[in-house]
Amino acid sequence: MRPQPTRRFRDRPADGRTGLPMRESFLVELDAILDETVSSGTTTACMVVEIDDFPDYAARWGAEASDRILARSADRLQTSLRRGDLVAAIGEGRFAVALNPIPLAKLDIILSLISRLQGALCEPIAVAGAAAHPSVSVGFVTPAQADHGDAQCLLDAALTAMVEARRHAPGGVRGYSDKIKARSRLRHDLAEQVEDALARNAIRPWFQPQVSADTGAITGFEALARWHHPEAGVLVPPDFLPAISDAGCMGRLGETMLTRSLQALTAWDKTGLRVPSVSVNFSAEELRDPTLADRVKWEVDRHNLRPNRLTVEILETVAAQSEDDIILRNIDELGAHGFNLDLDDFGTGQSSIANIRRFHVQRIKIDRSFVTRLDRDSTQRAVVAGILALAERLNVTTVAEGVETKDEHSVLAQLGCDHLQGYMIARPMPFEDTASWIATYRAALGSPPRIGRRAG
Repeated sequence: MRPQPTRRFRDRPADGRTGLPMRESFLVELDAILDETVSSGTTTACMVVEIDDFPDYAARWGAEASDRILARSADRLQTSLRRGDLVAAIGEGRFAVALNPIPLAKLDIILSLISRLQGALCEPIAVAGAAAHPSVSVGFVTPAQADHGDAQCLLDAALTAMVEARRHAPGGVRGYSDKIKARSRLRHDLAEQVEDALARNAIRPWFQPQVSADTGAITGFEALARWHHPEAGVLVPPDFLPAISDAGCMGRLGETMLTRSLQALTAWDKTGLRVPSVSVNFSAEELRDPTLADRVKWEVDRHNLRPNRLTVEILETVAAQSEDDIILRNIDELGAHGFNLDLDDFGTGQSSIANIRRFHVQRIKIDRSFVTRLDRDSTQRAVVAGILALAERLNVTTVAEGVETKDEHSVLAQLGCDHLQGYMIARPMPFEDTASWIATYRAALGSPPRIGRRAG
C-alpha cells in the first residue's frame, strides 16, 4: 500500500503516476516551513532527488516498466523520510524534499537522511522479467546557503546543486555553495555565447601526446577541445560541453575538432615532424548523424591523408548503452573506411569484451581511474594486468590515460601496455606549441634505455 501523504498536503492535487503532491503545493508548504524556522530558531533543508538516466528505462523496457520504477521510487522515498518531512514530484524522475524543522546544531541530520534515501532508492526494482538498478543524484541547500531566500529560491538552488552532482558522476551528492552558484552562472552565460565562440574559432583543439611505453617514441596526439574565453580564460570540456549540448551545437564542435586536427596533421607533415596519427573524440550526438562516416571520409580525403592517420575515439559507455542502429552503422562504416577505432575509458562501461568484438576495435584506452596509484596498489595492478592480458588475447593494442609518474610508466611497460598518455609526458598544448615540444622531446629522448616487458 502506498504511504499516505503528510498532513500538510491533504486535499491538494496529486501527481497521477506517483500519488505525490506537485511543485506548486510543495512551494506553498516549504514557505510555511521557512516561516516556522524563523520563529523557532531552527532550520530546514530543501533537496532535489533525481533518478539518473530515467528516460533510458522507458527506452529499454517500455513505458509500463518506467512507470513502475517511478512509483516504487516514490514509495521508497516517502517511507525513508521522517514524520513531517515533505516530498513532491516535480519532473520526470525528479522529486523535491523538504525537512521538517531541525535544530541548527543538528545539520548532520541532512547528510544522514540523504544517505538513507540513496540506500533505499538504489535497491533493485523488478521490471519486465529483469531487475533495474537505479541510482539517484541529490542536491541540497539550507536557508543560510541560499541567503535566506523563499521556497522558490531554495528549490532552484537545490536543483542547481543536483545538476552539479550529476555532472560529476551518477549517484553524486552536492550541497549548494557560492562556487556552484558561480559555475551555474558561467554555464548560463556560456550557453548564450556558444555560437559566437564557434564562429570565431574560440573553441579549438589542444593536443596531448601519446608515446610508446617501451621506447618513448611519439605515436600520436589526442585532440582535446579548449575554449579560449575572454573573461574566464581557457576552459576545459566539463565547463562548456553542457552548454554546447544544450545549444544543439555538438555537431558543429565535432566538425571544428575534426577539421583543425586534420589541418594539424598536414602542417606537421609539411615541416617533417612525422606525427603518425591524431585521435579525435566523437560524441553520441555526432554518431547519430547518418551522414557522419561519409563526411569524415570526405574530410580526410580533402586533406590528402591516409585513413589510418585518423583515430576515431568512442566512449565505451556510448557503445555499451547504444541500441541505435544509426550509431552502430556509423561505427561499422568508420572502421570499413580504414579509420582506426579506439574504445575510450575502457572498463567503465558494460560488456567490454563484447564491444571490442562488435566494433572491430584496434585499441582500448585504459581509464585513468585504473592507472592512479598503480605502482602502490596491488589491487589496481591486478586489474590493469587483467585488462592488458585480455587485450593481448583479443589482438588489440592499449593506451593508458592519466600517467603522471615514472613509477606508473615503469609498471605499465612491464605489464605490457603499448602506449602512454598523461602529464608525465606532457599536458595538452595549443597547436602553436607542438612543433617546439616535439623537437625538444625528441632531442631529449636520444637513445633511451628500453623498459623491458614482463616475460611471458
